[in-house]
Amino acid sequence: MADKRASEILKGARGEAARAKSSADLEQVRVKYLGRQGILTQFLRSLSSIPVAERPEVGREANLAKAEIETLLGERLAELKAAERRHALESQRVDLTLPGRRPSPGTLHPLTLVQDEIIEIFLGLGFAVAEGPEVESDFYNFEALNIPRDHPARDMQDTFYLSEDVLLRTHTSPMQIRIMKAMRPPLRYIFPGRVYRRDIADASHSPVFHQVEGLAVDRNISMGDLKGTLELFAREMFGPRTTTRFRPSFFPFTEPSAEVDVRCFLCGGEGCRVCKQSGWLEILGSGMVHPQVLRNVGYDPEEVTGWAFGMGVERIAMLKYGIDDIRLFFENDLRFLTQFA
Repeated sequence: MADKRASEILKGARGEAARAKSSADLEQVRVKYLGRQGILTQFLRSLSSIPVAERPEVGREANLAKAEIETLLGERLAELKAAERRHALESQRVDLTLPGRRPSPGTLHPLTLVQDEIIEIFLGLGFAVAEGPEVESDFYNFEALNIPRDHPARDMQDTFYLSEDVLLRTHTSPMQIRIMKAMRPPLRYIFPGRVYRRDIADASHSPVFHQVEGLAVDRNISMGDLKGTLELFAREMFGPRTTTRFRPSFFPFTEPSAEVDVRCFLCGGEGCRVCKQSGWLEILGSGMVHPQVLRNVGYDPEEVTGWAFGMGVERIAMLKYGIDDIRLFFENDLRFLTQFA
């Protein structure tokens, strides 16, 4: 009777293993027969109830059945795994006749887009472009720009010093000095570049940012020429209906000096959160080149005059695209950057 039971268990396991369609089905067969509560496991546990004389033979037959079930399950699992792999490969086969997929092209950074647009506008106005070193001497960054060592204006720019007289430039204004020392008037240049200040990063400040400086020097040029140039720039950058406003200000290297505002795009000048209820948005600083700066480069302020302006590229980009946090430009978040493709 016992021998018959072992052979019946083996027969049942063999049939169910053959009918298994997947490795998951086969695992269920294994659990059914060899698991803790499996049929063969329970049968082996019941051997203690068999008469002692029959127990060795019954145990031998049961163990042979267990070994054969384990063998056939292993062989069947290998067959099913191979079949599953073949199916997976068939379903993932690449059709070589299909056209290729083009990779997504890279895009220019929004700051690059805005800086290029600024440069293009001033190239159209007859300006040339020059770039200079980001590591500057104290002379070019401060002294020659009418900012001596004891000048309070140095407190306006918290500087990264590499040594007592070498620093990371705090503005692109040193290029004014370099160009004027290298050339004679008339000249008309813009200077794009990266600058550094010891600012703590927040929504409106960054220790690294970008500027575009402009300079024109010639005989008999005036504040009116500067005003007309910057009004044209504002209309080209922000739209033909842009209104500008010039406010008196102070910069040690220009006299007189002026801040330039544009009417708020969001509220149309009515006053809102973006413009802090003023109706205006500041875009740049400007002024007539200080006579002492002209003397520092060997020009005679009685013979020539000049004007200069400087703008932050991040500031222009934030206004142009409605961005409220400067840190977004530097975080490399593709969700943000791909909006400008």
